[in-house]
Amino acid sequence: MFSARRILFVSVILATCASQALPAVTIAKDGRATVIIVVRGDAPEPERYAAQELANLLEQVTGAGFMAVTEVVKPGPCIFVGPDAARQVDPQFSTGGLGAEGIVIRTVGDSLILAGGRPRGTLYAVYTFLEDQVGCRWWSSTESTIPRKPTIVIEEMNIRYVPPLEYRSPFWFDAFDGDWAARNKANGQSHRLEAKHGGKHIYEGFVHTFYPLIPPDKYFAEHPEWFSEIKGKRTTEHAQLCLTNEDMRKELVKNLKERLRNNPAATIASVSQNDWHGNCQCKDCAAIEQEEESPAGLMLRFVNAVAADIEQEFPNVALSTLAYQYTRKPPKITKPRSNVIVQLCSIECSFCKPLADERNQAFRDDLVGWSKISERLYIWDYTTNFRHHIMPHPNLRVLGPNVKFFADHNVTGIFEQGAYGSSGAEMAELRAWVLAKLLWDPTRDGEALTKEFIEGYYGPAAPHIKAYLKVTHDAVEASGDWLGCFEQHTARYLSFDNLARGWQHLKAAEQAVADNPDLRFRIQVAQLPVMYTFIIRWKQMHEDAKTAGAEWPMSDSIKEIYDQFMAIARKKNITRVNEWQDGFVAMDKALAENQ
Repeated sequence: MFSARRILFVSVILATCASQALPAVTIAKDGRATVIIVVRGDAPEPERYAAQELANLLEQVTGAGFMAVTEVVKPGPCIFVGPDAARQVDPQFSTGGLGAEGIVIRTVGDSLILAGGRPRGTLYAVYTFLEDQVGCRWWSSTESTIPRKPTIVIEEMNIRYVPPLEYRSPFWFDAFDGDWAARNKANGQSHRLEAKHGGKHIYEGFVHTFYPLIPPDKYFAEHPEWFSEIKGKRTTEHAQLCLTNEDMRKELVKNLKERLRNNPAATIASVSQNDWHGNCQCKDCAAIEQEEESPAGLMLRFVNAVAADIEQEFPNVALSTLAYQYTRKPPKITKPRSNVIVQLCSIECSFCKPLADERNQAFRDDLVGWSKISERLYIWDYTTNFRHHIMPHPNLRVLGPNVKFFADHNVTGIFEQGAYGSSGAEMAELRAWVLAKLLWDPTRDGEALTKEFIEGYYGPAAPHIKAYLKVTHDAVEASGDWLGCFEQHTARYLSFDNLARGWQHLKAAEQAVADNPDLRFRIQVAQLPVMYTFIIRWKQMHEDAKTAGAEWPMSDSIKEIYDQFMAIARKKNITRVNEWQDGFVAMDKALAENQ
C-alpha cells in the first residue's frame, strides 16, 4: 500500500548525491536510495500512481525510502516518471507512435526515464522495469516474488516498445483483480481496472447481443418478420435476427444508440449473433449467404450498415461481431469497415495441437482468410475445459505457438477464455500469468514462461510439478484424444496409469515443501485435478488398477479422498468445478454411488 509517510511530493529537490556521468544508473546502494523519483504534480492519475508504485516497490526491494518530487531544481540522479517529467531531462522527449500503451525505458546519463503513451503506457513502463530489471513477479492476486536487493545498478539501456495487441484479456477468475491485471498488462473488459490503472477497454454489450438489442418478448408479437425464418416459420426459439429486414435494423440502431448514450465510456459495442445456430433462411437472407459463400457475408453486410449508421454520433466506437460457428468462414465479397472488429472463435479446435498442426487446418484457413480482409481482427480463444474445470487439461505446450500465430496474422486483440466463475481450476494461476506475458509480447517462448512460473511459484517442488505436467502432456499426445474445450472425463489420456504416475510426482512435490505451509498449500491445490478425476471415475479406476495388477496410489476410501478434496477446495474458495453449476454435483454423485 502506498504510504504518504514514505513518499513525499515536494516542488524542489535537495542534492543527496553528487551529479556525475556514470556508465550505469545506481538506484540504491547498501539499502540507501541514490535517486529521487520525479513526476509532475499535474500529471494524469495513472502516472502519479506509477510513481507511487515505483517508490513503494523499490522500498520493498532495497529497504530504502524513496522521495518523489514534482520538479528538479538541482542536479542529481533521478527517475523521471511520465512524459512531462521526462522532458525535464530531455526536452525533445516524444510519445509519438506509442499509442495508449507503448513504453520507453531509457537511461540519460546517471538518470532514468520511465514513460509511455497515455493513459497506460507510463504505468506499464514502471511495471516492465520492475519485472525485467529488478526481478519483481506477480504470479497471482495474492502471491508474488519481490526480491531483496539493497543495491540496484542499471546498465545503459534504451527500450521503446509498443504492444502489437491492443486488447489483451486472460479471462481467468483470479486475473480479474485490478492490481494483478495492471501489473501484468491485461486491459480487457472484465478486469477490475480503475482510473489509477489507466482504465481499460469498455464494451457496450460484450457478446451475443442480438436479443438484448431486439428483445423477442418486446418485438416478436408485432414483428415476427424481424426474426429468423426456419423451415418456413418465423421463430425466436434458438434463432437469430432476419438481417435483410431494414425496419429491424433501424430499430436496432435506435436501441444501440440509446445504450451508447448511457455508456459514454464505451469504445466498443457488440452487435453479434446469439450463442447458437438458427440463422434466418428466408429467401433474401439465403440469397446473400449463397452469393457470399458464407453466412458471414450477410452478417458483415448487416454490421457494416449499423457501423455506418452510428459512426457520425459515435466516431470513437467500433462495432464488434463474431466469426463463430456458422459465421466462422470468411465471406467471398464483403470486407469489414474500418470501424468493425471481427472476433474469430476457435471453439472447434484441438487444444493439444498448435494451429500449425493439420488437425486445426480448417480453423487456420479461416484465420488466414479473415486476416487478409480485416483491419481489426480479434480472437476468442479457449484455454480451459468448460465441462470439468479442475480436471487435467494438458494444453500448455500450445499457448505460446498459438498466440504467436495469431499475432503473425494481423490479429490485434485476443480474449483467452478460461475458468472465469471460480478460483481453483487446474493450473489456473499458471495459465493466466503465462497468457498475460504472451499477450503483451507474443514473441516470447511459452514453454520458457511456464518453466519460469513453476520455479517461481512452487519453489523446491518445481521439478516434481514439471514432471507431473510432462506426464499429462505426453499422455494426451500419445492418446490421440482431440482435447476440446468440452472434454469428457473418460478421455484416454486420463487413464489409471497416467494419473497414478502423475500422482506420485505430486506427492513428491508436497514432500519437497513439507516445512513451508504456503508452498505446501499451493501443491495441494495442484493435486486436486488428479483427486477429482479419481473420485468421478472411482469404479473404473479400481477396475483398471486390478487389471494391471497395480498398487492403488491413494486411500481406498472415496469418502476420505472426497473430504480431503473439499477441505482444500474450501480453503481455496472453490465454488464450482464446471462452467454451469455451482457446487460439486459430479463429485457428490460419485461419492453417493461408491460409499
